[in-house]
Amino acid sequence: MRLQHIAWLLPFLALSLSGCVEDGVATPDPSLSARDSEYLALAPQGDVPSEYKRYKVPYDTAEKPGTIIVDTKHMFLYYVLPGKQAIRYGIAAGSESAGWTGVATVGRKEEWPHWMPPSDMLKRWPHLQPTADAGGLPGGPENPLGSRALYLFQGDKDTLYRIHGTNEPELIGQAVSSGCIRMSNIDAIDLYNRVKVGTRVVVE
Repeated sequence: MRLQHIAWLLPFLALSLSGCVEDGVATPDPSLSARDSEYLALAPQGDVPSEYKRYKVPYDTAEKPGTIIVDTKHMFLYYVLPGKQAIRYGIAAGSESAGWTGVATVGRKEEWPHWMPPSDMLKRWPHLQPTADAGGLPGGPENPLGSRALYLFQGDKDTLYRIHGTNEPELIGQAVSSGCIRMSNIDAIDLYNRVKVGTRVVVE
């Protein structure tokens, strides 16, 4: 009888634990537009490791609520909330040679952004030249910038670094990008909805 009671409780215990990881709590997905739903269904799929999913976590920082802090060493992005808490997202960032650190602001926001390969990328990957010659890629499920992009500026100057979605979600948690900060497409939408132009971004 005792074992039967334990077996009966297991599904409820699993359900109560499914929204938690360590000291964090999973947050609900953002609302999606019809276009978001259509494009996300067509975008390449991949599993993001559980530790890099989106959680609300305790987070003590001197930065004000509303600030974005990017921890490239541990592959996390934090959106600072009041009360010493934050939304933590898993990211893919640049390799040591391609990484960028500094303080910037969000100078622009775009949904399903257009992508033009930058000149330094064309030097490393000449096979992208036809894409550049064609005017880049329009926004959509195959675009490497994914669902959303936050353009990082220092003053009036575009740093050419972005926080954006990805069509390679399985690489979240790895140092694989050309310096930009990649997020899963659903996380990029969630962060985009929270952030305003002018938001302070600290990349460490």
